[in-house]
Amino acid sequence: MPLHVPPAPAPALRTVLTALGSPTAVREARTPALRNAQGPATPDLPLPVHVLDRITPAGTSATRLAGWRFLIRCGERAVAAAETRLTPDGWAFSHFFEGPYVTATERALRQAETMTGSYQARLLSVPELYMLTLWLHGDCAADGAEGHPAATDLLVPLAPAPPGIAAHRPHRVAELLPVLTHRLTPTPTPAPLLGSPA
Repeated sequence: MPLHVPPAPAPALRTVLTALGSPTAVREARTPALRNAQGPATPDLPLPVHVLDRITPAGTSATRLAGWRFLIRCGERAVAAAETRLTPDGWAFSHFFEGPYVTATERALRQAETMTGSYQARLLSVPELYMLTLWLHGDCAADGAEGHPAATDLLVPLAPAPPGIAAHRPHRVAELLPVLTHRLTPTPTPAPLLGSPA
């Protein structure tokens, strides 16, 4: 499948390149893989990171753009990632990191390339569930910084996924959103019976 990666804002990319070119920023990064990398480190595969803030009573999702994430590649593999965020003064470098979501993102992107259909790659974070998914948006021409998951879009939970949700298994938004809604809905506390001791 043709997997479309939306272009990142040029100022966001510049902040990552500046951080990679700064020995201080790389040395102080909490990523041993990046500090010990042999050869040049280059930003690759920029993905907009959207956050699922809430699911409305109608079952639609309210999302917002939180930043852009770049995989940092040394040679043939990603060794870390760089996160940027939008500030009142424009795009700013946030931090470097490594861990399971870096390799899981790379794996999910490779998996998505073998699927039928065309999709635009994004990331969707569900902070309340400590969950990150590769969001495969059906409108390849859309602005990657805007929009909400459509019912026919695919979400691929990245490992580690929350208990009971299979990592690296594509789900239609219409199928996974009810599961997330159930998990995000607080269980009401039963009211005490009248006349019972408190």
